[in-house]
Amino acid sequence: MIDDTAEAALGGLPQGGMAVEATWPARQVDWLFIVVYGVAYTGLWMALLPPILTGLTMRVHELAPAHATASLSLVVGVGALMALFGNPFFGRLSDRTTSRFGMRRPWLIAGALGGVVGLAVIATAVSVPQLLLGWCITQLAYNAELAALAAIFADQVPASQRGTVSGIVGISLPLGMISGTFLMQALADSTLAMFLVAAVIALISALILIWLLPDQRLAVAQRQRYGWRELLGSYWINPLRFPDFGWAWSSRFLLYAGIAVLMTYQGLYLIHQLGCAPADVPRRIFLSTLVQSCAVAIFSAVGGGLSDAIGKRKVFVSGAAVVYALALLIVAFAASYPWFLAGMAITGAAQGVYLAADLALVTDVLPQRETHAAGNLGIFNIANVMPQSLMPAVAPAILLASDGSYAALFVVAAMLVALSAWAILPVRSQ
Repeated sequence: MIDDTAEAALGGLPQGGMAVEATWPARQVDWLFIVVYGVAYTGLWMALLPPILTGLTMRVHELAPAHATASLSLVVGVGALMALFGNPFFGRLSDRTTSRFGMRRPWLIAGALGGVVGLAVIATAVSVPQLLLGWCITQLAYNAELAALAAIFADQVPASQRGTVSGIVGISLPLGMISGTFLMQALADSTLAMFLVAAVIALISALILIWLLPDQRLAVAQRQRYGWRELLGSYWINPLRFPDFGWAWSSRFLLYAGIAVLMTYQGLYLIHQLGCAPADVPRRIFLSTLVQSCAVAIFSAVGGGLSDAIGKRKVFVSGAAVVYALALLIVAFAASYPWFLAGMAITGAAQGVYLAADLALVTDVLPQRETHAAGNLGIFNIANVMPQSLMPAVAPAILLASDGSYAALFVVAAMLVALSAWAILPVRSQ
């Protein structure tokens, strides 16, 4: 539950180090900041997403080939629970951080360093439990960094630029996926390098943002209480009190249910549905990721700019979700790899438009932005990560009921994404 206590007074931190009175972002951010901010997001996605797409699948096949599906579902599902817990928790801690270095900087560096540790554990694991431990560390660390990055968007970017900057953030995701999967296939001869090169790049990009960021400071005397009630409040915003936020959360949750299925089971789909050899999976996933990511990058920039120009978000979000659902049906019934690539391209176009407009929409309807930006964005991020736990938990049952048909699994995913298009319609302020 979110209470309405007095707003915490925040201070901007100029280069001289003196705290000054802060105002809600009214000045436009320059392109240097936007680019560096996008690069930091790209570095994080480079390190975090390719393990889901390729790395964990290949490691599970190495360590437990006879139980690959169950082991992958366990690792991805439990790791997503760590993200589910970590993002809102670290977001709320970021909102009340009184470090002399600012509110967001400490979590950027801690998350990037922790990600290096977690991916090192994955690379050197000799059993599935060790692999699970490494993925849990990785998810906790990068979700701490992700909470800080999301809060920086609310802290620094004025309403007039949110669609444009959302588009840049949307581009960072495909760039990170392309770069990360390319590194994984290029460095496939060295498991350690395959995971750690991207982690080091993510750390360097975070350090550059830390150097440039005009972070805010919170005085110790103005830090709000943090007890059990506040801890539980890190995971809940009353949808009856904030219905626009609740509907936006539901729409994102349903979309990411479909994305979770596509990302988690893409490799096994290629092996079992299209008959690809396991050794050929990294190359084919790289190609599909390249096709999808190019579409995300193009349509994210276009969608974000158009939503700023028109001043409407909801029509872009709903329409993109419908297109994504149709694309999942193309993937489900693909008779060949080229048809699969066509479906992936369409998912990329839809995802680019959706995420660019949706991030701007959510920031517009975010409750208590001035005092709880990171924490409340962390609650919204639950909609991104919860499906990563739920779908691996229910996918084996769907596969069992359909005699192992990944087409049936993707049809269920398409139905959930179609509901996402409907769920955004009740948002009134957009």
